[in-house]
Amino acid sequence: MIVFNIPPYTGKELDYISQAVEKQKICGDGEFTRKCSEWIERRTGTGKCLLTTSCTHATELAALLTDIQPGDEVIMPAYTFVSTADAFVLRGAVPVFVDIRPDTMNIDEKLIEAAVTEKTKGIVPVHYAGVACEMDTIMDIAGRHGLFVIEDAAQGIMSTYKGKALGTFGDFGAFSFHETKNYSMGEGGALLIRDQKYVEEAEILREKGTNRSKFFRGQIDKYTWVNYGSSYLPSDMNAAYLWAQLEMADEINNHRLSLWNQYYEELLPLRERGLIELPTVPEDCVHNAHMFYIKAKDLQERTRLLAFLKDNGILAVFHYIPLHTAPAGLKFGRFHGTDKYTTRESERLCRLPMFYKLTAEEVSYITGKVKEFYHV
Repeated sequence: MIVFNIPPYTGKELDYISQAVEKQKICGDGEFTRKCSEWIERRTGTGKCLLTTSCTHATELAALLTDIQPGDEVIMPAYTFVSTADAFVLRGAVPVFVDIRPDTMNIDEKLIEAAVTEKTKGIVPVHYAGVACEMDTIMDIAGRHGLFVIEDAAQGIMSTYKGKALGTFGDFGAFSFHETKNYSMGEGGALLIRDQKYVEEAEILREKGTNRSKFFRGQIDKYTWVNYGSSYLPSDMNAAYLWAQLEMADEINNHRLSLWNQYYEELLPLRERGLIELPTVPEDCVHNAHMFYIKAKDLQERTRLLAFLKDNGILAVFHYIPLHTAPAGLKFGRFHGTDKYTTRESERLCRLPMFYKLTAEEVSYITGKVKEFYHV
């Protein structure tokens, strides 16, 4: 069986975890947390990076830092993971869903402004599959309406838009290091902060409402409870696992891109015959090969394709159920405009296996079976 995902592993992870244990510093903000944070700051150019226990928690921190209040509205796509909405629903806000673009599966930037009301507080673009949203338009809308932008770049590390790293356009960005991502710490994430004025407050919120970070930097002689907060700080053992991959980030990224390109080239004949659709990467975007997907004709064809691949030892999967159709989405949010593409495109999308240890031979086997299904 070719599984859908195997968490990335370089071979140094256990050595680094052992080093963290030997230093008797396994709680957060140890040596490996610092190394990972500084690496992300260097590679992205963000003002500050704080590792978190998940991308979900990074987004929750952003909701706290932007002072989201009950009744506020936050515009986002419905085609995303539940955490994108949860972070704001927890604050009493209303997620306002708008339709996606069928080419990139990202929020349709041309529909955002019509969804803005006097209650709108922010925009949350989601960079699906590591392919950037049209950030120039989104930032222009936010600037003219005085809105925060919080980038859900869970899938976007190492991706860029017009040469700039995803997660660094908005006021805040959130990365994921879940086991399904390009680089992993099991469960984990990172909050990217553009403006230094938010850093101290973010550190306090992340450290259970205390000024512990200033204490460990020697800025104060003792720390205390100064605000509300929670425990958003990951163990240094988790960061040690992640550091082993960040050291090899380019190698991992290049290998995934080679697999992505192989998928594309070998499946291109099916697209040319109108049998499937392949991913679109706009000219201004550099992606990170987070996933490779194809689109079948409709839900029924996709269901048959997934079953055929499984019967041939390949675990392919579909992705999100649009949030505005879910029970919680109906309860907490609303869809603005017409669902022209969100549901239709989500029902056609089929994700093929993609992970660091996947081989070119396995990709060829997978593409061969897809061709077999389509009788090509």
